[in-house]
Amino acid sequence: MPLEKLIIMGSKNIIFAFLILTASLTFGQGKKTEIGFISDNDLYTSSKNDMYYTNGLELFYRFLSKNDNEKINKKITEFRIGQYIYNPRFINKEAVNVNDRPFTAYLFAEAGKSFFYQSESVLKTDFQLGFIGPNALGRETQEGFHKIIGYKKVYGWENQLHNAFAVQAHVMYSKKLFPSKHNDFADLHWQSDANLGTIFTGVSTGFMTRIGFKKLLPIYDSNMHDASVSASAQPNIREFYFYAMPSVNYQFYDATIEGSMFNDTSPITFDLVPLRFNAEFGLKYRHNNFNMSYSFIYRGRELEGDVNDTNRGYFYGSIRMGFLLR
Repeated sequence: MPLEKLIIMGSKNIIFAFLILTASLTFGQGKKTEIGFISDNDLYTSSKNDMYYTNGLELFYRFLSKNDNEKINKKITEFRIGQYIYNPRFINKEAVNVNDRPFTAYLFAEAGKSFFYQSESVLKTDFQLGFIGPNALGRETQEGFHKIIGYKKVYGWENQLHNAFAVQAHVMYSKKLFPSKHNDFADLHWQSDANLGTIFTGVSTGFMTRIGFKKLLPIYDSNMHDASVSASAQPNIREFYFYAMPSVNYQFYDATIEGSMFNDTSPITFDLVPLRFNAEFGLKYRHNNFNMSYSFIYRGRELEGDVNDTNRGYFYGSIRMGFLLR
């Protein structure tokens, strides 16, 4: 065989081997970061259910952190920015002075750390700084959005709560129940969380169950508590399950209802109903680098007031999407 052909064939073999090596390194690497968003809106459940917690938007970025603890499967660091908007039940012109919840918004930045244990227990902590009141830009966001989509005009923001600075800490702990009775398609967890700060202070406890349409991933690899990032390659990985999460909440303080704890200048505030029943259920899905979920969330009656005959429990929908990166 001529020398030129040998050289050409050898070059092709080298290029082919390089491509195979590059592909194996690329696809053999784990996905150590995730970016995405969470969108909450009562319109995701009903076009007639526009009240109380009316809209929320969060953008998040999380990544795998260094871990030298053998009892911990992975540690994850996360950053978020978000805005929650709250309205009374009626936002039409005729009811501008009939309020069963204050107008306000909560704008925040968050940093958090999550610990996923080999036992499938989870500890999540985070810290937030932000504002409620005009500084949270709720009026501008809602009125601008309604104008863009041609939805009804909102009246009453002139009665919104005054500014208050937010310093918040949050912790959540989840523990797998009956670990010795393993089932590939169902599990049960007890979980509790607590908020402490100038905007929200309260505690909750309840249960969470997953029922899989496919074999369930361990909690430390599942998107249930945002643990999809991994140092190890996870080729052709899929999750699809239903989950339910009933809980009891005792709320000591809520500035979005009571106004700032440092002054009482806000025009409309209410007293809390401290003990509530809450529930969340929905579907979560993952295919390789893509995470998606839809949740239906119910919140028990939150406040007392002169118009408490109209105030009641409420519900909203939540859509979450995330994409995993190297």
